[in-house]
Amino acid sequence: MIEIRREIYKILEKEFSYPEITILLGARQVGKTFLMNKLLNYAQKKGKRARFYDLEQPDTLLSFNQSDKDIIQILTQNTEVVFIDEFYYFKNASHIFKAIYDKGYKVKIFASGSSSLEIHKHLKESLAGRKRTFNIYPCNFTEMNQVWTRNCFNNVIKYGGLPGITKYKDPNDIIMLLSDIHQSYILKDVKSLIKEENIRAFNNLIYLVALYQGSIISVSSLAREIGLTPKSVDNYLNILSNTGVLFPVFSFSRNMGNELKKSRKYYLYDLGIRNMIVKDFRDAEEREDRGFLYESFVFLELVKMLDPASEIRFWRTKDGKEVDFIFIKNRVPFPIEVKTHINAGEIPSGLISFLRRYPKTQKAFIFNLKYTGEKSYENTRIFYKKIVHSRDFKDWI
Repeated sequence: MIEIRREIYKILEKEFSYPEITILLGARQVGKTFLMNKLLNYAQKKGKRARFYDLEQPDTLLSFNQSDKDIIQILTQNTEVVFIDEFYYFKNASHIFKAIYDKGYKVKIFASGSSSLEIHKHLKESLAGRKRTFNIYPCNFTEMNQVWTRNCFNNVIKYGGLPGITKYKDPNDIIMLLSDIHQSYILKDVKSLIKEENIRAFNNLIYLVALYQGSIISVSSLAREIGLTPKSVDNYLNILSNTGVLFPVFSFSRNMGNELKKSRKYYLYDLGIRNMIVKDFRDAEEREDRGFLYESFVFLELVKMLDPASEIRFWRTKDGKEVDFIFIKNRVPFPIEVKTHINAGEIPSGLISFLRRYPKTQKAFIFNLKYTGEKSYENTRIFYKKIVHSRDFKDWI
């Protein structure tokens, strides 16, 4: 099995020089434990005294069933680096991390967790200035291409980017793993967060969100279809978002009269999981939803490039003019369209409408399957790029 070289690893290596607690957040099976073990090996090679605690192991968790004072001693005695996998399993985590940091213990802590809701409960005590948080996502296209050197784009469109799937060559084995990951999330992470009798409704909600991925979703219409109140649906959508499984995308508006302001689109964190939920692993060209597949691929590549100064939105007017994404960097908007096919130099009508409303736009991007080029529209440079080149977007702005 080829080991995937994760781009974020080199960034995490630098965390050893920071005294703050380094926290890795992400959905299940995105590679957090792999990264923690790599960092453990790095620390040991540097001659540092390091310990690793996996709190999903019952005996390890039991050893943390002690007073805060005793746990602090466990974590700081005769060690320089501590790794805590799924740290939210032990209570008072924020108090303990805060005490270790504030009392000046010479211990570097790396902690990871899958359930952001639980983590936020543990970290609700202010750790401002005491922690550095990194979101861990499924592998991007470049990383998956290290393993799938042939047909990588088609494979990612079908099976997604969870690193564990690269262990298998048989598509049936990949699909079985994706099914197991999906079921583990429902049974393990979510069951404790919602009422037992609403598990079926929650499953129906995930199915509808997957089915309508990339479309504007109305909470009230979802509520009617599932048989829940809008408040419950909104709560469940927040659970999915806060556990790293769902990305909400809000509308872009500069207070123009007919722009949608409160609408949302949603994207699941991985295409393989999305295809598992809708139970469709056909090649993209055979599918009616192929446009949304390509759009989702671009979005999931872009979301992995976000930093604190950037965000992704979409734009739509009440009369139906639309741009798939607005990538905002330092408050500067860059419109992005995703098209299955487009003629050389063609500009989609929705993009033209946006540029007329926002004539100061400097750059726009059109991702498609075949055409690469550039042209100008009034004051805007428009770049045509192949969808598989969406990873290069950050170099263009």
